[in-house]
This record gives sequence, structure tokens and C-alpha cells, in this order.
Amino acid sequence: MKVVLAGAFGNLGAEILKELCKAGHEVVAADLKERPVEGTEGKYTFRSIDATNPDTLKGLCDGAEVVITTMGLTGASTRFTSYDIDQRGNLNLYDEAKRAGVKKFNYISVISCDEPGAEKVPMLHAKYLVEQELKKQPMDWVIYRPTGYFYDICKVFKPYVDKGEMQLLKNYGKVKANVVDCPDFAKFIVEHMMDTNVTYNVGGKETYTYEEMAKMCFDAAGKPLKIKWAPIWLFGILANLPKIKKAGKHDIILFSRWTLSHDLVGDTKVGQKSFAAYIKDYFGKEGN
Repeated sequence: MKVVLAGAFGNLGAEILKELCKAGHEVVAADLKERPVEGTEGKYTFRSIDATNPDTLKGLCDGAEVVITTMGLTGASTRFTSYDIDQRGNLNLYDEAKRAGVKKFNYISVISCDEPGAEKVPMLHAKYLVEQELKKQPMDWVIYRPTGYFYDICKVFKPYVDKGEMQLLKNYGKVKANVVDCPDFAKFIVEHMMDTNVTYNVGGKETYTYEEMAKMCFDAAGKPLKIKWAPIWLFGILANLPKIKKAGKHDIILFSRWTLSHDLVGDTKVGQKSFAAYIKDYFGKEGN
């Protein structure tokens, strides 16, 4: 089966690419730039795209039965917004897929993007708008809403562990999430890419509060846990500082405030990998 994978060389995209190649699909791996992905050498065709420019998408989906897109703004940007990439970019891709007669469109969204208040967080709202548009269109769709990823939590927590002090939101220490390992999630996506008009809220098998996660990270690094409790309103002020906006970090701070103040627990529990074990390995070896 011919599958177009957009955003193929991000962290999640690379894991999906491995699964698609392992399953023997004909894969077109599309992204701005190609990078080596172990185990996929010679098993896919690369196509360089800029989803904000529809001209670069022409012919991308010809002959494909399925499109999977992981495209989204994940870091600071002074050039693009979430609405440019997550919304407009993915809808540009959808238009090209529809023109080519693709049967299934698989979209990686994010959990809780439809909750009240999420419309004030661009990194959530842009994905919600895509979800709503997909549901209006004739093509079959699958929407995956992950809670977060093992590596993201460890990457975010590492500077605090190195510093010896964790920062969490005051009165929100018991907020919880069941984050999922990327390879497990990628396998689930490929296994379900032919499903019809269904939304999956996907998490891992273990649920922890952020305070528990912080303690596990500090314990694995052999350090005592020290938490600095920050008021939630401080994040709002920080997000609107001129230097923060100029650096393109406004949306990231609003997203961080949301994730640290809302339970993110997926009812579709995927994989058998332990987040606690992942933390021990990360901070016990890589983190030091």
C-alpha cells in the first residue's frame, strides 16, 4: 500500500516511518529536510515539502491510499505560528490528498484541544480547527490525540534536574498525565491507519502526577527533590513580555501553562513500556 507520511523526520514521524517500512508499505516520506533513520535505508522515497507553500505539495499524494501527518509547530519560531503550520499547512496537505483521491487521512492532534479555554492556546486551538475541518469533509479520517511523550517530559525536566530545583504551578501539583512512548504510539498509528472516522485519546499504561514525575526524575539522578511553586498567573505575564514574543516563545509558554494545569489522561492505553523505567534509564545514564 502506498502511504504518504508528512513530518516524517521529527521524533514521532521517524518512529512511524520505521513501522511503515517494517510493514512493507510503499512510503513517501515528506518533510523540509531528510535525516538518517536507522532501519529505513532504501525503503522509502523522500520528498522535500514546505506545507505553507501548496506548490511544494503538488503531486505528493498521487497514487497513495493513506496520508499520515505529524506536522506541527513544536518549538519557538519568529517566522511561523501554529496557525501557519498546524492549521493551514495540514489543510494544504488535505487539499492535495483530496485532489489525488486519497482514501484515508490520519492526523496527529493533541489531547484536550477541544476543552473550554483551549481556544486561547494557539498550539491547541490550531489543531482543534483542523479536527473540525476534517469532520466536515468527505474523506475518511482518523484523529490521534496523544497525551504527551516520554522523551518530552524528560527533556523538559532535565534542566531543572541539572539545576537542582523543579518549577511547578502552585495548587496544580496533583495534575496528572499518562504519557506514551513514541515507538509504542507509532505502532498504534500504523495498526489503525485504515480505521474510519474515529478519534483516539492515546496515553501510556502508567499515570502519574507531575509532582510524582519530578520526584522520579530527581531520584534517578540521585538528587533530593526541591520544588519551587509558581503562581499560574505568572505564566500569563511571562508569555506577554516583549522579549518573549520577539523570540517566538509566547505560544510555547501558554501551552506549558495548559499542560501543567490540566489532567491529560488518554483512555486508549497503548504499549507496555514503563515511563518509570524510562526515567531511571534517562537520568541514570543520559541525564548525568
